[in-house]
Amino acid sequence: MKRNIRYFLMIVGLMLSVGIFAQTTKWRDIYTVKKKDTIFGIANKYGLSLPELMEANPEMKQEGYMLQKGTTLFIPFASDQQNPNAPKKAQKEDKNAVASSKPAVAGTAAAQQKVAASDAVKIGVMLPLHDVDGDGKRMVEYYRGLLMACNYLKKKGISTDVHAWNVPIDADIRTTLLQEGANTCDIIFGPLYTKQVAPLAGFCKTYGIKLVIPFSISGDDVERNKEIFQVYQSPETLNECTIKAFLNRFTNVHPIFVDCNDSTSRKGAFTFGLRKELEKRNINYSITNVSSSIDQFAKAFQPSKQNVVILNTGRSPQLTAVLNKLDEFDSKYPGASISLFGYTEWLMYAKYNLERFYKYDTYIPSTFYYNPVAERTQNLEKAYEGWFHQPMMIAQPRFAITGYDHGMFFIQGIKKKGKEFTGERQQVNYQPVQTPLHFVKTTKGGYKNKNFQLIHYTFNHQIESVNY
Repeated sequence: MKRNIRYFLMIVGLMLSVGIFAQTTKWRDIYTVKKKDTIFGIANKYGLSLPELMEANPEMKQEGYMLQKGTTLFIPFASDQQNPNAPKKAQKEDKNAVASSKPAVAGTAAAQQKVAASDAVKIGVMLPLHDVDGDGKRMVEYYRGLLMACNYLKKKGISTDVHAWNVPIDADIRTTLLQEGANTCDIIFGPLYTKQVAPLAGFCKTYGIKLVIPFSISGDDVERNKEIFQVYQSPETLNECTIKAFLNRFTNVHPIFVDCNDSTSRKGAFTFGLRKELEKRNINYSITNVSSSIDQFAKAFQPSKQNVVILNTGRSPQLTAVLNKLDEFDSKYPGASISLFGYTEWLMYAKYNLERFYKYDTYIPSTFYYNPVAERTQNLEKAYEGWFHQPMMIAQPRFAITGYDHGMFFIQGIKKKGKEFTGERQQVNYQPVQTPLHFVKTTKGGYKNKNFQLIHYTFNHQIESVNY
């Protein structure tokens, strides 16, 4: 009886050991995630395609999945690698294997442009390129401007190879990164949505691809990834730049803050910040209200100094009300020196208020300037309409011109400097039509656009850009 029990236990033990052996040899390795790892980097390290790694670790397929330091990953044998327990196959390993299929081309933005040239700058565009909503329509126009830049540069002897993918708001961008041509790009423009930044940035880091994030995003990925060029500047950054520009431009003036009774305004951060800095410098200022009587309103002004008027809103009706008030004040109390300091939104109202912008020596802080009377602007708008049989959208800034400026700046920079391109002004000899760029390196990561300017409408009916 004891012998039978011993025999039974030996059989069970053998079965368990076989089961354990089969389980452990299913995986090539078990990897513990380190601080700076990316999914693409781990897959590339083991010669795996992304689907192979994700199949072995199904949690990766969940929307929004992020690698965490210390996480354990199962590393499978690649389809072209040999499991020690599997039949031997003589196959050559491709360490850069990535599942591929044809890229989803921008629907209304025309087919992808390809130029057969070995030295072509390889460009990827990963944005919502559709006509479903405003985001898609704006990004289609941006993409078209980029294509126009490629066409112009072709005449200068710079070839480009463009792949475009439609990446809408609900897309898992990781599937886009599996597409043919994605990992061979020199530069990628995108994404539009913050949740898509981390996987795309990790992909670009793995393959050494420059990543241009052209529009509004949140997060600090640029602080950690040296491949990122972040064009967008946060409201906090722009407030800081605007306050510094004000203090730099106006050294011996009398600031006047006008309360416009706008409960929806979000300009309090700027006006409060500016007042705080003025107080630090012992600069006196006045506060008045647009609804005050003209005599009460006049008490805020000093006849012996330049008076700089600052509103606490950027909205058009309130701007009009203040301009009317200034006209009334100027009529009753002529001779006062007045300048008006505004907000980027005022550029949209310029054509309706142009004469009064000149009259009151208006300054508008901005990262761009769309000049409709400039010859280059008119030529580009005419060319766009000829190409796409419709005018550019009425927007500030013009998205097609933004795409054109970005294309001209980055493509020439990559062509000239390659991997050494850092976005410094001296690296690219290009005068923008609307959207200047000036990048500064972050401490440990990529590059942030620091371009800032004051658009100045002068008394003698000129418009100048004061760059900082």
